[in-house]
Amino acid sequence: MHSAKFRPLKFGVTRVSLRDGPQGTHYLKADQALQDFPDRLSDRLRHWAQAAPERTLFARRVKQTDGSLGDWRHISYQEAWLNARNIAQGLLDRGLNAERPVAILSENSLEHALLALGCMLAGVPFVPTSPPYSLVSVDYDKLKHVLKTVTPGLIFAQDARYAKAIQATVGHDTEVVLHEGHIADRATTRFSQLCATAASDAVDKAMAATGPDTIVKFLFTSGSTKLPKAVINTNRLWCANQQQMSQSMPVLSEPPLVLVDWLPWNHTFGGNHNFGMVLFHGGTLYIDDGKPTPALIHETLRNLRDVAPTVYFNVPTGYEAIANAMKTDDALRQNFLSRVKMFFYAGAALAQPVWDSLYESEEREIGERIVMTSGLGMTESGPFGLFVTSPHVRAGDLGVPTPGMELKLVDSDGKTEVRYRGPNITPGYWRAPKETAEAFDEEGFFKTGDAVKWIDETDVHLGLKFDGRIAEDFKLATGTFVSVGPLRSKIIAAGAPYIQDVVLTGINLKEVGAMVFTTPKVRELSGLPEQAPLADVLATPVVLAKFQQVINALSASSTGSANRIARMCLLSEPPTIDKGEITDKGSINQRSVLHHRADTVAALHEDRLHYILKPQA
Repeated sequence: MHSAKFRPLKFGVTRVSLRDGPQGTHYLKADQALQDFPDRLSDRLRHWAQAAPERTLFARRVKQTDGSLGDWRHISYQEAWLNARNIAQGLLDRGLNAERPVAILSENSLEHALLALGCMLAGVPFVPTSPPYSLVSVDYDKLKHVLKTVTPGLIFAQDARYAKAIQATVGHDTEVVLHEGHIADRATTRFSQLCATAASDAVDKAMAATGPDTIVKFLFTSGSTKLPKAVINTNRLWCANQQQMSQSMPVLSEPPLVLVDWLPWNHTFGGNHNFGMVLFHGGTLYIDDGKPTPALIHETLRNLRDVAPTVYFNVPTGYEAIANAMKTDDALRQNFLSRVKMFFYAGAALAQPVWDSLYESEEREIGERIVMTSGLGMTESGPFGLFVTSPHVRAGDLGVPTPGMELKLVDSDGKTEVRYRGPNITPGYWRAPKETAEAFDEEGFFKTGDAVKWIDETDVHLGLKFDGRIAEDFKLATGTFVSVGPLRSKIIAAGAPYIQDVVLTGINLKEVGAMVFTTPKVRELSGLPEQAPLADVLATPVVLAKFQQVINALSASSTGSANRIARMCLLSEPPTIDKGEITDKGSINQRSVLHHRADTVAALHEDRLHYILKPQA
């Protein structure tokens, strides 16, 4: 059924306007105007608490005494509203504000969600912080940087797993709130105490005092070789972006809106895009404690067998795991595909074999395909910026600008950088005036550093496709530019399903090299026991032979030194969060890996590694 139809999906923006500017610049915007949006996102919580008080807003499985996850605990809109009001009162009683916000150290949870809503009502910014900064990091340098930047007046953590990080980074003059457990030699406040604070009319006055320019939260960038920056998120940014999403993706306004989602709230994809979407449209968010990792994907699959989402968001590694499972898991296919109207991926390239596998399962189960959509955005844009205009999406397609946001296309060393201006763009970075000034051009457009091309130069209404990160691209010693994004995607596709990600090397050298992070599939390929060290797995003849085939195929299709992989190595040491090599979503930071593994890069190009793969005729 290769010609199966797509399940119907309406696209909101299909026409754009393009005008020329000085010195080869161009300006692109949607023909559709941005409609009115609320002054504050908390208005939507109040609205739905009145219009649908018993509807579930959030649900999460309850942790059992043995550590397993049991049945769902539901929080209704009315329950969320009442708890948020009480929490807001507690925050106001403590005199918290933008100079002394609330830092949330822990993962997605019902308590995290309620605290965030309470902050929104009180007009007190909150700071969702990457849990690995506390749970994985050894030196806590990034956590220390976050806390130094925002100077919180209150710290929240889910439980005592965060005790060591708190003891190492938080002074005794800062209040710590825990949902469960305790910290030795330190007084803590129970989260239940915050929820038990009796709300007064001070909460209504505080909420009324908030407006479009009120800071709702600080979201930190992932950082590369530099420390993360605190992106200011205002009500205007968040509300405008939710309205933009609604117009670009009309499916979001079709009830019921149900998400099953693991994406971390300290990232803009999970925390702004999805969390805000549910609140804006009166939807329901089932918090998925799974992740697209071998150890936790089983929980995601369990949840998708139980709860049928109406739209679904994930990163490519998540879709790959789901696609593999659906080949043999009848219950997963039946429930997961029963009412989902749209898939959306972001964070990295989605390999064509994964795409094909999803289509095959969809056609087998429901006789039609689910549209896989994508776009472009970033923390500084709320994040939604561009979205596709057609169900016939290909890897790398970004589409057209969302209503109300104008793009500026600027030539930069043979590439075209896309810049953003609109109500969904951050006013800047908190307590970082120099970095803020550098981020915007003379016309007030935010410089994204993303490069784009036209999908079809003869039809601008199809929009743009991704052409890599300008900062990642580099020159060989010959002066030839290497376009990292497209070449990286090509390698991942050629090595599917064994390549997780690739870091390209060769800056100011004669040849392009590739350092490969592999997927767990290589263990199956190797035939070695599960407990075998990864270095031994990668050194097996069958694995080396497979990757030899990959580099040979890539070489055969190359057209010159800029897209020919001349040498390749397989990395046995996974990327680390401490060094900024990987984000919570699993995205690789090319610059950080190159910086921290400079010795490996040098050894690869000087033939000093034990196993180096080179093309064979």
